[in-house]
Amino acid sequence: MFTDYEVQLRERFLAAPVSPAPDPWRPVFRPGVSIPIGGLLGIGFAADPDTGHELVMVVSQGGHGVFDTATGRLLARDRDPDADVCDPTGPHLTCPGIGPLTGTRVRIAGLHGGGLHATTDDGWTIDVVSPDWPHHRILLSTDGGLCHGPAGGVWWHIHHTTHSPLRTAGFSPSGRSLAIATSTYLTVLTRGLAPDQASRG
Repeated sequence: MFTDYEVQLRERFLAAPVSPAPDPWRPVFRPGVSIPIGGLLGIGFAADPDTGHELVMVVSQGGHGVFDTATGRLLARDRDPDADVCDPTGPHLTCPGIGPLTGTRVRIAGLHGGGLHATTDDGWTIDVVSPDWPHHRILLSTDGGLCHGPAGGVWWHIHHTTHSPLRTAGFSPSGRSLAIATSTYLTVLTRGLAPDQASRG
């Protein structure tokens, strides 16, 4: 039995249209917001030890990849990673980094568990709700996830997974990047450096 409040929340979420994330958030991958990655299992954030740029590592059935979260550039790709040293299903949920992350173990969140940050230090919150299960809606808010009032004021329905299962969604440790990963695509939003600034840094 649902309470009146729960019914109101469900109706509010169902009525909210998908909308772009508000400023200062912007999509990383151009021209679309997502890139296809078949068989995606999980993702993890790490900083480039040389530049400090925030990177996202993707683990999929087709191998591993590392993307720059400011520019969307693919920095490294390994189509045949060593399964003996990658442990995304084990107790530590980590994989060794590749490319600029070589020598670093990256925590992976996705199909086998783990999680990304749900809040940032300056008040952004991400919530995953399922008023029309099994589909997931990703909500971004500035009111601590309370989602008061209609969408577009202090909260936004920024993503709706209708065609593939959600793997994970959340912020990087710095709070400058936000990723949404399903079994078939990756979406990254950033409020970090613009692509032309990142390419110079």
